[in-house]
Amino acid sequence: MPTKIDRRSFLQNTALASAAIVLPNLGQAENSASNNDPAIAETLTGKGVLGKQKLRLGFIGVGLRGQNHLELALLRDDCEVVAIAEPDAGMLADSLKMIEAKGRKKPDVYDKGNHDYERLLKDKSIDAVVIASPWEWHTQQCVAAMQAGKYVGTEVCGGFSLDECWQLVNTHEATGSHLMFMENVCYRRDVMAVLQMVREGMFGELIHLEGGYEHDLRGVKFNDGKTPYDSGVEFGEKGYSEAKWRTKHSVHRNGDLYPTHGVGPVAMMTNINRGNRFLFLTSTSSKSRGLHDYILKHPQGGADHPNAKVQFNLGDKVTTLLKTSNGETVMLTHDTNLARPYSLGFRVQGTQGIWMDLNKSLMIEGLTKAHRWTEAKPFLEQYDHPLWKKYGDDAKTAGHGGMDFFVFHHFVESAKRNQAPQMDVYDAATWLAITPLSEASIATGSSPQAFPDFTRGRWTERKPNFAFGDEF
Repeated sequence: MPTKIDRRSFLQNTALASAAIVLPNLGQAENSASNNDPAIAETLTGKGVLGKQKLRLGFIGVGLRGQNHLELALLRDDCEVVAIAEPDAGMLADSLKMIEAKGRKKPDVYDKGNHDYERLLKDKSIDAVVIASPWEWHTQQCVAAMQAGKYVGTEVCGGFSLDECWQLVNTHEATGSHLMFMENVCYRRDVMAVLQMVREGMFGELIHLEGGYEHDLRGVKFNDGKTPYDSGVEFGEKGYSEAKWRTKHSVHRNGDLYPTHGVGPVAMMTNINRGNRFLFLTSTSSKSRGLHDYILKHPQGGADHPNAKVQFNLGDKVTTLLKTSNGETVMLTHDTNLARPYSLGFRVQGTQGIWMDLNKSLMIEGLTKAHRWTEAKPFLEQYDHPLWKKYGDDAKTAGHGGMDFFVFHHFVESAKRNQAPQMDVYDAATWLAITPLSEASIATGSSPQAFPDFTRGRWTERKPNFAFGDEF
């Protein structure tokens, strides 16, 4: 039976994801870990037994995204929130109010600057931590948490360097501590139904797949410094929430800064790191106009506003093409600076058919009319994933259309068993690596960039394990 959940209390609206990877130089080298490390064998087998009935959780970062996870934890009777590290007084106060409103005990608070999470990690009674801080802190905090013996769940984004990706892998293999990369789109209902169809061979042999992050974030990257969305043209020190830290990446960087929503589901369908791997990618970017234009036309902006003089480096449209060892091609897009509706642009195409989420349609040879799109809904209902059939009522009011329920549920149940998660450290490193590789490709005239093999050759042995069955 699933843990008791108060469905009516779920957050109905959630903020944008933050988080993923970052800084220190704690150990480089792809070959720094032993090939015989028991942590590797455990990750390969996925072994784990239910060891805890209640999980003692620490939260590192409780901004708007962290508060989404906090709300989910407070709705479960198998989670106890015992510690929070958050340097922003306002976000911390809001989180403590959430805890008090649920009648829960006040957690230990670590609010003495950006590094106070280090004191939280010294608490040996904490079983697991959820990391949802700004992107540039994630690797540093994940590494420290694994070294402290915590089960780690980290929010998503793109990496800063290949070295940091290796830090995550090497630390996991040296310590045996697990890391779950909390990519919620892998649990989107239509995506999971299509995954079922892929596994049933409905599309034939897969040939080409697409995904991306196509989301007008201009009202997120800028605000009035007091409210999070659509309220002004300030960022950096004068910004609020994500505008305080996220926008600077659009100033200084040019690449696919947020690849995991698109690549996660595609990687699961093509068994990346489990019988398949990415070999190389090439990226290109358009010119950058959208953010500057937004500042000029905003009522609180204009040509005389100081931010109108800022030169943004991030291309308005970044397109990345990846090749797998099994021969599939994957196209990812990053499009966050222009006026547009939200879309993740999924496309799954094989020798016998195609599905696209944008038009909610498909064509399957022998089952639908040739050369014509057919509404996908009946097929998606027929192949509805067992997890959604089992937990759909629990998930329907959770954030991001229910996806947040599933990703947090998997984190909790895996951590209770101290079991390798189905989106593990090798997936994290691989998906995060897309960002620095795309930056390098764009900077060198869209040259091909080889993918490291973060599994050290074990992708040939590892078996697909994502979302088989309905347990968690």
